[in-house]
Amino acid sequence: MLFRQLEYFVALARERHFARAASACFVSQPALSEAVRKLERELGVPLVRRGHSFHGLTPEGERVLLWARRILADHDSLRDEVTALQQGITGELRLGVVPAASTVAALLTDPFCAAHPLVRVSLETSLRSGDVVERVRDFELDAGIVYLGDDGGEDDGVRVRTLYRERQVLIAGDALVPEQGAPREWAEALGLPLCLLKPGMRGRQTLDAALTERGLSAAPRIETDSVATLLAHVATGRWASVVPEPWLAALPVPAGIRVHRLAGPPVGGRVALVASAAEPASVLTRAFFEVAGRVDRLREFSRD
Repeated sequence: MLFRQLEYFVALARERHFARAASACFVSQPALSEAVRKLERELGVPLVRRGHSFHGLTPEGERVLLWARRILADHDSLRDEVTALQQGITGELRLGVVPAASTVAALLTDPFCAAHPLVRVSLETSLRSGDVVERVRDFELDAGIVYLGDDGGEDDGVRVRTLYRERQVLIAGDALVPEQGAPREWAEALGLPLCLLKPGMRGRQTLDAALTERGLSAAPRIETDSVATLLAHVATGRWASVVPEPWLAALPVPAGIRVHRLAGPPVGGRVALVASAAEPASVLTRAFFEVAGRVDRLREFSRD
């Protein structure tokens, strides 16, 4: 059995198309098909359902896929570990991030790259927490920044480091909300012309749940799935928004815009760093977790 055979098989499972998988692996389609057939013969089981095209994996193929991903991940980790002993940490850290933490990620990746100048970082910032955790378990991502469940516990197969608890804050221009007489309560803030995240997004769900507990609800005139769009509307001076305060850590607040903390317990979810619990952990994820533990700015977000 060759690593190349496992790589081709994993690519086929990912692309679900022989030609696309071959292209992703920079080989011809016949070469990829023959490598997968050799893997099937060596293992003595069919892995792929075939017809005129790819029809999915067999039950045996689904099990082999889990092992193939793990073997390839361990192979990469071993190579990175040996290289690190010789010349420092190298390689690519694949990081999945929920949208609400996309700007905060820079507080981790910047010092990480500074500490390890030979490392590259690839970020995906449009994933849901569940998708990030699943891909971390499947070794498709090295680490992720996600919302943590209410119980704060670890998911099976994933180790967790809580980064901070976010707080939702009101942002608005001075003309719309003068510093004197700014809203102190949620009920007052909801009377402003609002631009909020779309329903279904985690930040909006957190806000709506907190408002429901207070017997309130939001009725925004503008809804979006973009952080930049929210800030752009607030920057006009005619709109207010409610956003997680950590968003503003790496984004310049537009001139004339103020941040207002509202009364009551902080509204927001817990945000955590996750990685595979498999041991030994890769040298890249170990180094990333170490950097995360030294970023004081993250702990500041959790302070009242």
